[in-house]
Amino acid sequence: MKKIKLLATAITLSLSTAVFAQSLEIGAGIPMGNDKFTSVDKKEVSLNSAKTANGLLVMFSCNTCPYVIKSQERTKETIDYAKKMDIGMVIVNSNAAQRDGADSHEAMSRYAKKQGYSVPYIGDDQAKLADAFGAMRTPEVFLFDATGKLVYKGAMEDSPADPAASKQMFLKNAINNMLAGAAPDPSTTKSIGCTIKRL
Repeated sequence: MKKIKLLATAITLSLSTAVFAQSLEIGAGIPMGNDKFTSVDKKEVSLNSAKTANGLLVMFSCNTCPYVIKSQERTKETIDYAKKMDIGMVIVNSNAAQRDGADSHEAMSRYAKKQGYSVPYIGDDQAKLADAFGAMRTPEVFLFDATGKLVYKGAMEDSPADPAASKQMFLKNAINNMLAGAAPDPSTTKSIGCTIKRL
């Protein structure tokens, strides 16, 4: 009986992992586009409403991941570049398991102010958005074109552990290709960072 229970637990865990591992496919539409999420400035935000004339950039992030902290200057550059290129941007915190601590709404608000975020920073309280995207790590980005189709996903650059050493700016190149009417190459890269802390 004990072996059966252990097997059932293992199967459940493997199924859960499999669901989380199903990353959004290139060409897919914006998941949960009309669902409303609350940003740190108490505004209701949907991904579809955040999309602008040239597309939408969704970044999964948090307050405390060392990779996020190391990449903050790159994040600020990305926010500025997205605005310059008329691409809407939303930063998502899906660390539901830490919502009462380091990733509480209050902590998110303080963090956003400290970093000078000028785009919505929203809480994904049950990690439903992360599940819909198949997002696994922070930071991890998903770029959608003007029609709402996914054209790039993965890392911002090739050396997130040491951004100063990066030689390939995957996300910026993807944005430039997309706006030039070309498919980003690569369209998918491996996201490197902290795992999203789901419940």
